[in-house]
Amino acid sequence: MRKLLLLSIVISCIACGSDPVPKPKAMLRLEYPQPSYKKVDIPLPFTFEKNELANPISNIRLDGVNNLYGVDINYPKLKGTVYLTYKKVENNNLTDLLRDAQNLTQKHTVKADEIEGDIYENPKNKVFGMFYEVGGNAASQSQFYVTDSINHFLVGSLYFYAKPNYDSIYPAAVYLKNDIKHIMETIAWKE
Repeated sequence: MRKLLLLSIVISCIACGSDPVPKPKAMLRLEYPQPSYKKVDIPLPFTFEKNELANPISNIRLDGVNNLYGVDINYPKLKGTVYLTYKKVENNNLTDLLRDAQNLTQKHTVKADEIEGDIYENPKNKVFGMFYEVGGNAASQSQFYVTDSINHFLVGSLYFYAKPNYDSIYPAAVYLKNDIKHIMETIAWKE
């Protein structure tokens, strides 16, 4: 009996180690380089500045029947792409183009926690539009459109090629949101 008591005391002393310590809270540290922008002047009806972190633009899709151009700005390190689609304003189609751009954003309301819209105006360069920031687990985190209201209409969307988990992609979404705003600010229409 005495041996059993002694054995149980030894086991309880050995089993008792240091008190468990909870894992300290930490944030994922994602650092992106300071943006460096360069003017993109390729065969499109407009120019803009693009972050050099993005791949060079190598493919322009053209639909001559519908006067439509498509350009992808790929950010492989951020696993995201900004898709730009240009359409010529003609035959009083501006209202339809605006409605389509706004409907594209509204399709994300199913998954979005919120959608905030900011009006953008640059009368000097004749660029007017909207920037939408989509919060939550939506497929696209940022969308925009700009127009001169007479000849040109450009719509853009940011998509990540990863599952839309807002907490995980948030740092990249903020970085690319600033790039998209820079694109909007540097749009210059070609006449």
